[in-house]
Amino acid sequence: MPIWKKILYALLGVGALAGGVWLAVLITHELDTCTEGIERVGDECIGVNGEGYDFGTPEIRDVARAIAAQNKKIHGEPHVTVAVMLPLQSDRPALRRQMRSDLQGAYLGQRQANDGEGEPPKVRLVLANPGRDYKQQEKVVDTLLRMADSPEDRLRAVTGFNLSLGTTEKAVKRLTKHKIPVLASRISGDRIANEDRTDGTAKLRFPGLARILPTNHDAAQALANFNGERGRENRRTVLVYDQRKDSYSESLAKAFSGIKEKGPAGPAAMPFESPAIDEAGSTGNQFAQTANNICDSGADTVYFAGRTLHLRIFALKLAQVECKNRHYTIVSGSDAASLRQDMTEQNWAQLRGADGKPKVTVQYAAPAHPDAWRTELADWNRKWEADHKRKPTEAELPQYLTEPLAALDTLKKRIESTRGEGVRLGSDPNLQDSRTMLVYDGLITIGKALHQAQKGGAEAVPSREDVGRQWSLLQSRHRVRGTSGLICLTSGGNAYDKPAAVVQLDPGQQGLGQLKFVGLGWPTGQEQPKNCVIPSSAP
Repeated sequence: MPIWKKILYALLGVGALAGGVWLAVLITHELDTCTEGIERVGDECIGVNGEGYDFGTPEIRDVARAIAAQNKKIHGEPHVTVAVMLPLQSDRPALRRQMRSDLQGAYLGQRQANDGEGEPPKVRLVLANPGRDYKQQEKVVDTLLRMADSPEDRLRAVTGFNLSLGTTEKAVKRLTKHKIPVLASRISGDRIANEDRTDGTAKLRFPGLARILPTNHDAAQALANFNGERGRENRRTVLVYDQRKDSYSESLAKAFSGIKEKGPAGPAAMPFESPAIDEAGSTGNQFAQTANNICDSGADTVYFAGRTLHLRIFALKLAQVECKNRHYTIVSGSDAASLRQDMTEQNWAQLRGADGKPKVTVQYAAPAHPDAWRTELADWNRKWEADHKRKPTEAELPQYLTEPLAALDTLKKRIESTRGEGVRLGSDPNLQDSRTMLVYDGLITIGKALHQAQKGGAEAVPSREDVGRQWSLLQSRHRVRGTSGLICLTSGGNAYDKPAAVVQLDPGQQGLGQLKFVGLGWPTGQEQPKNCVIPSSAP
């Protein structure tokens, strides 16, 4: 064979091999990614995206695209990036709807921060999916750290965080260690918080962390204060708690255990153990036995320290026990705000006795409720007029009620204007479970911190340290008028005396049960002071 043919065949062989390698790399790349910049890990799509990607969750597709459109609109203006870190995939329809509610709040808050304040810097929003139970958070945090250092991305805050887990704590700890401000809009566990001291200083386990939700301790105290005022001194209580390692359940159990009851002593605490947040396991069998023991104990009020899925199973088991027509009240924490979404008409019927009267009602400390401010203000006005024989002037109205009401009206107008613009969010935002309200409040709090940290010309962008230093300054005249209440942050970045909306799930007499706002509970036992000036002795 002539030498030139050998060379040609050799070159063709090398070309074929290179083409095969290129094809293999391309196929492998396609298998390992969900879209550009988003890694496939098992059946999950992990990473950060602000271009409208829905992470394989159809329920959030419209709102993700709305966020992308807003990002494109402000691209040419001075802006910074804010990441919303939440698990964005699930097999459960109820959880996917919750994700949509969270992101609707993020989008509406982004719009309010960008349009309402009308000052630079604008907020570019990106979605960060850390996987189920935040188990892939390390990969996402790696990306966020790079974005914080990037002069193009200019990441200046991370918000979201809806589960009080060990993995969540690791993510918050690493972000704050690198001086990236974190605003947790929906964490209630006590572990992921800085410690405020009575002298006004703070022990900063997470420098640069702020939270706008009461801790489980504060929420439990608010519930105790509320029920004490409502004449529940004669109740007999029992604590039912999850032994699985879960910082939300652990801190809630500790908080409930610390409540000093005025009534007769109840039975000893009754533990159960679940396999995971969203898995039932054998809890149904455990609860059947627990319910019998509660019946024999004479208790009528149950403090439940556990997750929503298990709370639902427990409530149904408790209703099945024939116990001399006794009515039970189950008291739980903020995670119970999602309970109603999982209840079927059959479930509601199970909570009613043969006579159609409720056998079990569930009361919980909701982070917020859309009926709270108008209802409370109407009650306040009635009492004022009865005491003073006249209507109050505008200056005499309580700002701890009027300002959140005005903020809620602003959110509702924002929802209406968004609808009028033809912006699709997947569904009309439902404020009943408080998710949209809380994430919205988180974004407007970040927006205020960004605008206050802004210095120099319009093109200047505040550093992450400058933004983080703003948290403890958001009080008094710089308080944030949130839809969930006045947000006044302590030296530790905690919301001072943030009210809990006491909400009750009432089975009613037929059909679907009702979610009713009952009243406000205050962690300190009294309303926030005028102008939300935090006293020096505040814990």
